[in-house]
Amino acid sequence: MAGVVYGHWLLINVTDKDGQLGGMDALGYVSWSRWGTLLFQVMPVFFLVGGYVNARSWTAHAQHARDPASLPPPRATPQSPVAPPIPWAAWVRWVRHRAIRLLRPATVYVAVAVLAVAAARLAGASPGEVAEAGWLVALQLWFLPVYLLVIALTPALLAAHRRWGLAVPAAMAVGAAAVDAAVLGLHLPVVGYANYLLVWGAMHQLGFGWHDGTLTRPRWRPYALAAAGILLLTGLLLWSPFPVDMIGDGEPVTNTTPPSIALLAFAAAQLGILLAAEPAASRLLSRPRLWRLVSRLNTRAITVYLWHMVPVIVIAVTLYPSGIIPQPTIATAEWWLLRLAWFALLTLVLIPIVLIFTPADRPLPARSPDRPVSPAVLLVGYIAAAVGLAKLAIAGFAPDGRLPLLVLAAYAVGLAALAAAPRLGRLRPRSGTGP
Repeated sequence: MAGVVYGHWLLINVTDKDGQLGGMDALGYVSWSRWGTLLFQVMPVFFLVGGYVNARSWTAHAQHARDPASLPPPRATPQSPVAPPIPWAAWVRWVRHRAIRLLRPATVYVAVAVLAVAAARLAGASPGEVAEAGWLVALQLWFLPVYLLVIALTPALLAAHRRWGLAVPAAMAVGAAAVDAAVLGLHLPVVGYANYLLVWGAMHQLGFGWHDGTLTRPRWRPYALAAAGILLLTGLLLWSPFPVDMIGDGEPVTNTTPPSIALLAFAAAQLGILLAAEPAASRLLSRPRLWRLVSRLNTRAITVYLWHMVPVIVIAVTLYPSGIIPQPTIATAEWWLLRLAWFALLTLVLIPIVLIFTPADRPLPARSPDRPVSPAVLLVGYIAAAVGLAKLAIAGFAPDGRLPLLVLAAYAVGLAALAAAPRLGRLRPRSGTGP
């Protein structure tokens, strides 16, 4: 998380010219910064951990669906037989629960952003400034619709993992390479959207292998994964159009929009190294005080992720127009020195924001976990919420200086459908009205 936050803060360069606030991406001005993205691109870790957590959560939920009186096993084993099919109703209930858990803090963030845009326009801020600020604080929302997709597919993908193991992410990697070939060779950009599932989904799938041990036992497997990723990434950087930049956008060929096989190769190297270091990290975290600290910080992870760009807007609006903060040329010694003060200021602003909004990330008390959920209503809500978030991530909260009312309406409809799905699921035909 520190890599995400400080990486983004490092690359944002606020400008104030004749009272007009703006911003520049330092990535194009620091000669080595594109190589630095190999250190700051840590989203593969989020999907790996997400795969582990979702496998654990779905395993427990499925066990309860089969036998409500039983306790779920704490960890699956690679030798366990393929489990019998889970009732469709259990799948639907679990997906809704995980989606609500993710969308609660996101909805608070969206609501505050909408109010901020409306207030800025009423205060007389220019449409250009509002549009740029609204785009800046919406960028990180891209993660949510992609993650909602892998949540919805987790039961099916976990069943595929239990049947075919690591062949599933390997097949997804082959599919990602084929998509890249179609996008770059056949000039079919629309096909690239498939890689949002194939590339990020492959990383999520590796989390299943971490959960049941197929990726970590025997111990040479993480090293083999890292070596394969390094070799493939090296070859792609030398003999393909994919750039070394694992974060940036706006180039003719990128690794993130859509995600590429080069990003997946990088992820394999990164995640292999991470899993190879897991035993040593586990020993370190076995210290009670350190583990309590990590656990406490982990409860604030999604809050930090969602809100970490807000301090940039706060500092830009309050300090830059007054001339208190100098504006040296990017990549000069003065600019680098100013980055230290920049980091300190943003951190001081972020801390109270996180403390205020962390309660939105706490799970609601479980109520009637076995109550029926309407699959049709859930599907409508899921799609509407995911599309709304995707549109916000692409265009921002004020694409033309005004709120995107249709996009926000779609998101609101999605939330309403997700909330209503259990109530509508309880409806049953009256006796005598049909078979």
